[in-house]
Amino acid sequence: MPRPVAGPGEVLVRVHAAGLNPVDFKTREGKLKVIQRYDLPVVMGNELAGVVEAVGPGVTGFAPGDRVFARTPKGAMGAFADYAAVPASVLAHAPSSIDLPTAAAIPLAALTALQALRDELHLQPGAKVFIPGGAGGVGTFAIQIAKHLGAHVTTTASPRGRDLVERLGADAVVDYTSQRIADHVRDMDGALDLIGGDTLSESFAVVKPGGTVVSVAALPEPLTATRDLGRGPVLAALFWLVSFRLRAKARRHGVAYRFLFMHPSGPELAELATLVDAGKLEPILDRVVPFDQIADAFAHLESGRAKGKIVVRMVA
Repeated sequence: MPRPVAGPGEVLVRVHAAGLNPVDFKTREGKLKVIQRYDLPVVMGNELAGVVEAVGPGVTGFAPGDRVFARTPKGAMGAFADYAAVPASVLAHAPSSIDLPTAAAIPLAALTALQALRDELHLQPGAKVFIPGGAGGVGTFAIQIAKHLGAHVTTTASPRGRDLVERLGADAVVDYTSQRIADHVRDMDGALDLIGGDTLSESFAVVKPGGTVVSVAALPEPLTATRDLGRGPVLAALFWLVSFRLRAKARRHGVAYRFLFMHPSGPELAELATLVDAGKLEPILDRVVPFDQIADAFAHLESGRAKGKIVVRMVA
């Protein structure tokens, strides 16, 4: 592929590392075609960290040599490459206290957690939130961000992941291999579902009437089309149809259901970088592998056994 060129408002980044996420293999498998279609061939990858190579016309705040990170635009991807042209609006200076492979683990997962907990669930100090799947990529950030917002956090983990989620601040942990959520969780003010399926259904039952369950792992609903994707009534109607049973189940429990498709944001990434440098947010890495092992890395991600994020290193 030819090297990208930084156009107006863009920054050319020499990519040092890129994070892996479920959205990557779902895109690869064609499961997100209704949301986003790409002209092939296309360079995949949705988050990166690297060094500024050049800036395009009109860009301020970034200069060649700056260490940066970003969640790439939804319609562009492009992180699994030596160079990526990224809009300056989604870019931020990487935390100074960590290396670039660690920074590459942050953008998509941490922005997802921040937007779900702060903007959708509106967590306030003292709120009780249920975050099943706390040892995964989004979960490890979500626990820490929820605690930063002052919430009481209940999560699920296997015995292998229990020490990790407790170290990150979880107040209560349900062992999903031997315990039922309904027996140990109740009266939550909200929930961030990271697993879907039966776990999502159980989340509806443990949230107080009037609360909200936000999912990043189930079916999109109408607000996903209009608010998250900026699309019109046709896609909203389709999402209304496919999510009808799920929303009806939520209503029977007196709670609202929201599917979140996060949005890239340079300013919010800058907030997260500040938390990292202040020691209030720790990126958890399952492994960092060279790019020629990306297939094996994806197989590990898809197995569901990863604790924290998987990162591929583009620069030796």
